Amino acid sequence: MTLAGLAAETSRVKVGVLVTGNTYRYPAVLASMGKTLDHASDGRLIMGLGAGWFELEHAAYGIPFYTTGERIRRLDEATEIIKKLWTEKQASFKGKYYKIKDAYCEPKPLQKPWPPILIGGAGEKLTLRVVAKHADIWNTFGSPAVFRQKIEILKEHCAEVGRNIDDIEISWAGATRFAGSAAERDETIRRVAERFGRPPEEIGPGLLMGTAGEIKERISRLIEVGVTHFIIMPTAPKDHETIRRFAGEVIPEFKQK
Repeated sequence: MTLAGLAAETSRVKVGVLVTGNTYRYPAVLASMGKTLDHASDGRLIMGLGAGWFELEHAAYGIPFYTTGERIRRLDEATEIIKKLWTEKQASFKGKYYKIKDAYCEPKPLQKPWPPILIGGAGEKLTLRVVAKHADIWNTFGSPAVFRQKIEILKEHCAEVGRNIDDIEISWAGATRFAGSAAERDETIRRVAERFGRPPEEIGPGLLMGTAGEIKERISRLIEVGVTHFIIMPTAPKDHETIRRFAGEVIPEFKQK
């Protein structure tokens, strides 16, 4: 609902969620919501999907929270259903967890063959295999070293399912903030690491923190290992300064690359 409102107030920016937990809605319902938003935004939807992870939220709302393996297998089936509903006049599917029969989803999304499907997650055995099968965009968090390792594993899964990894856009997401000094940068990284319960030296290399030059250098390293799509996350609500500076000082450096 929020994205529909934001889409109405904009004309170029793409809209999507990073990511929609599959456990919260039946895939057919989510497919219908997605195609409606694609029309409302005049074809600017990126459909973000994930297996779901926040156990406390599931318990609070009375939503079943399955094992990690089952959540990922459910995501696999759900993504297949969504694509079928977006492309077939009447879609049928019978899996272990979900089924639809002669189901309609009209009108079809504006984007063809479907709005880009972004799958978030980094599990090497199961999640990346779902990415290889279904994703147009794959997103995760981490340093250049993490992406280098994960991309190699994703290539193997793509080969197994008969898909070219070049058909999948590689997306990075992470906390982003300009800092006037090394001390300010390190303190911001410390606070982010504390929020996630991880040591600063582990989480720091996966963030875009520092001067404009330091942020550009980190982006260049991520591009070198294969990242092509960046989703910045300003570290404070309404941190318009970071957004303005990123647009003015960083994006022009890479826009034509």
